[in-house]
Amino acid sequence: MYELAKSILDETDGKICKNCLGRKLSKTIEGTNNIERADKICSELGIDLDDVECVVCDNLFDKLNEDLYKKIDDKINQLGIEFETFLVGCQIDKDIQKRDEELSEKFDLAVETIKKEVNRLIGLGIWERYDKEAEFERQDIVFNVNLKGNPKVKIQINPLYIEGKYNKFKRGIPQTKWPCTKCKGRGCEECNFTGKQYPESVEELISEYVLKLTKGREAKFHGAGREDIDVLMLGSGRPFVLEIKEPRLRKLDYPKLEEEINRINEGKTAYHNLHPCERPRKAEIKQSSPDTYKVYEAIVKCDEAFDEAKLENITELNEIHQQTPLRVLRRRTDMVRVKHVLDLSYEIIDDKTFSMRIKTEGGLYIKELISGDDGRSQPNISEILGVNAVCEQLDVVEVSEK
Repeated sequence: MYELAKSILDETDGKICKNCLGRKLSKTIEGTNNIERADKICSELGIDLDDVECVVCDNLFDKLNEDLYKKIDDKINQLGIEFETFLVGCQIDKDIQKRDEELSEKFDLAVETIKKEVNRLIGLGIWERYDKEAEFERQDIVFNVNLKGNPKVKIQINPLYIEGKYNKFKRGIPQTKWPCTKCKGRGCEECNFTGKQYPESVEELISEYVLKLTKGREAKFHGAGREDIDVLMLGSGRPFVLEIKEPRLRKLDYPKLEEEINRINEGKTAYHNLHPCERPRKAEIKQSSPDTYKVYEAIVKCDEAFDEAKLENITELNEIHQQTPLRVLRRRTDMVRVKHVLDLSYEIIDDKTFSMRIKTEGGLYIKELISGDDGRSQPNISEILGVNAVCEQLDVVEVSEK
């Protein structure tokens, strides 16, 4: 059992610290930590390694002291951050890592690297002092500890993700912030130097409030699709994820937040079922599947009286081939998409106007289904009726869950 220890001591001329010796013996000597393993060797061989100058790590572990944890504490207090989970990453000299690896290779040891041990020990110290959990997959913050020379500490604050649904009760509000088309967001007379095409958005009406609560740096809105600026979002609402970057405060009273944000935006927008979620949700809600659908209510206006017998034929609409609409061609790939109408009903308002309730697969453009978009949508309602028809008003009344 002790032959390996003797060989390592010979290789290093006895100049190896307890952390490095214990680490190399972690698979052969029992112990709860590397210091305990090294102590067993020292006792058995009658040697003292307490004050050696380690040729492997240059006594790197001496830097994991109270001064380091004071720097960590000062950084936490300086930023004023809340966290429940964390991860530790460290930077150490490449020469130290190289010597550590070479020693393991010489004796064919599949043991923990010095970098992993440093991370683990710092993490243990943080856990003991703050009673927070180390988390390798999804953590609130990351401590980056630079141990090259005088130790330095940086803290990476990971985003906070809030999931919910929104309603839009007022036309003329886009889903996300829309940069001014003239100045591209820089600010000009045209936009009153706001840099925005429209004064508010579904995104901003919630994000500005949440940013203040969390002391975050920036917000990004991820919606499950989007409705046009002149379209209402009714029913149970459209799913979204709000991403708050670098939030210093993470503990939110979500029912209270929901109540206050809806009071402020009464008559314009409403936000429901707000709760924290994980990062993958922002991608998941954007993904389409054959089971996703949307339900719309539309007012259709024709330029002349329609034939009621032909109107009945629109209930038979099924497979629709839509080339990217002209109105979105500048920001969408020009291609033909195949979508399906799942259900359609109508009510006549007058000889030129009717209302329509239509259930479709996600991604079907309703305005173009009605107008035909110069033949880019086939079949279309104008063609079926034999008269030019346009969507005078459109509301989304249901968006299926992802």
